[in-house]
Amino acid sequence: MNCRVLPNDSLEEVERRLISVVADDQIKITRGFEPTVSPLPPLNPELVRVVEEVTAELWRGVPVVPTLFVAATDGRYLNKAGIPTYGVTGLFRDPDGSGIHGLNERIRVRSLYEGHEFLYRVVKRLGSQ
Repeated sequence: MNCRVLPNDSLEEVERRLISVVADDQIKITRGFEPTVSPLPPLNPELVRVVEEVTAELWRGVPVVPTLFVAATDGRYLNKAGIPTYGVTGLFRDPDGSGIHGLNERIRVRSLYEGHEFLYRVVKRLGSQ
């Protein structure tokens, strides 16, 4: 069964979808806490341009694909306060997720150094404009 949760879905819609997918009256779905709901920041054309340029310099032919990264960051509070917040890493991980936050969390040394160079170039260009 397909259960997609999209960025602009209301909390109530997500709850309805979860209940529908679980489809068991003996299982109760409740919120553990009230989440901080914040708007999505609009794509910043200047940021996208710089990210695409630096990506092309370091990894020719690799496309830049905006994604929504679901994680615990302060971005939700900043976006809610009207400060657009973006996450850009330049890090490549293994297809299995690289054990993110597990006991075997890892990243390739090359990816770490390339990601550092990527962020350095992006921040330097954005900061010099």
